[in-house]
Amino acid sequence: MGKGNTLAGKKTPTRQCIGCGDKKDKKELIRVIKTPEGEITVDFTGKKNGRGAYICNSTECLKQAVKKKSLERSLKTPIPKDIYQELEKEMIKGES
Repeated sequence: MGKGNTLAGKKTPTRQCIGCGDKKDKKELIRVIKTPEGEITVDFTGKKNGRGAYICNSTECLKQAVKKKSLERSLKTPIPKDIYQELEKEMIKGES
């Protein structure tokens, strides 16, 4: 069969974390999107329309992404500090 994990014959999509570069199942990652209107938001459903970038649910990956500016590069726009703060808050909540 093809790449990716299979579950009852269906492939589970994998995405690459912009922080650490590891490939993981799409559902394990947090999606940050740039909407067609240019707004940057965190998409917890994974279904919102827009250009997306994925990051692990880890503050270490977030620190790496901020340092390398990989979120800005992926979404092709500057990222407001409140988005980074929202991500960090969700990650801390998820880690505890």
